[in-house]
Amino acid sequence: MEFIHVDGVRLECRWIGIRRDDAPVLVFLHEGLGSVSLWRDFPDQVAAATGLAAFVYSRQGYGASSPVALPRPLDYLEREGRDVLPRALDAAGIDSAILVGHSDGATIALVHAALDRSGRLQAVAALAPHTFVEEVCVAAIAQVRETYDDGLRSRLLRHHGDNVDCAFWGWNRAWLDPGFTAMDFRPLLPAIRRPVLVIQGEEDEYATRAQVDAVVEGVGGPVRALMLPQCAHSPHRDQPQAVVTALAEFAGSFRRDGA
Repeated sequence: MEFIHVDGVRLECRWIGIRRDDAPVLVFLHEGLGSVSLWRDFPDQVAAATGLAAFVYSRQGYGASSPVALPRPLDYLEREGRDVLPRALDAAGIDSAILVGHSDGATIALVHAALDRSGRLQAVAALAPHTFVEEVCVAAIAQVRETYDDGLRSRLLRHHGDNVDCAFWGWNRAWLDPGFTAMDFRPLLPAIRRPVLVIQGEEDEYATRAQVDAVVEGVGGPVRALMLPQCAHSPHRDQPQAVVTALAEFAGSFRRDGA
């Protein structure tokens, strides 16, 4: 287990592959209940398929990272993309990156792409992003809350340890707060000029096709959308080969200059 430190906060991380001076690093941003370990071997598969090094980290309050005070602020996704992610990349020494985010992590990646002016971002792959709050998502998260003490907590415990309650309630209570419905990042999307790949399952229980349409219609740069059949909210788990292939085609040719 490795760690980086950002403003006194310890973030667990994992490096995969060998970094190259002429190529960006794949940076994986996990979902609302995710962590380094919950990605399992998916980052390894993508790194091997693209020939790029990968960096995976757990946000504060997840995995073996430092705990976070609850409740989370309702703008925590924007803060992660605007403030924390750039500092994490600095701490890891990454000056050229392709972001691969899932769910909350995909939203954070899009926010970062819209606001970052460092020039290090090459592209974004957004798996099941949330650009605004849909009722279907709120309803699904409310259902998840009912399962937390009935098996879900014990399954998450091996990935989050002492952070398990922090990880779950920080995410769940934020999304179910009535004030969270105001979250809407669609106005930021036109500022994204780098290439974007958005992937969503046709049976996503947390979102409708409107999320993909918002990205396709809103992003200011080149964008490609992929809807996967027989796939729910986690494309990399439900259709791993299709997602790895799409990411290899999307990211495999990127060099430091974005060519």
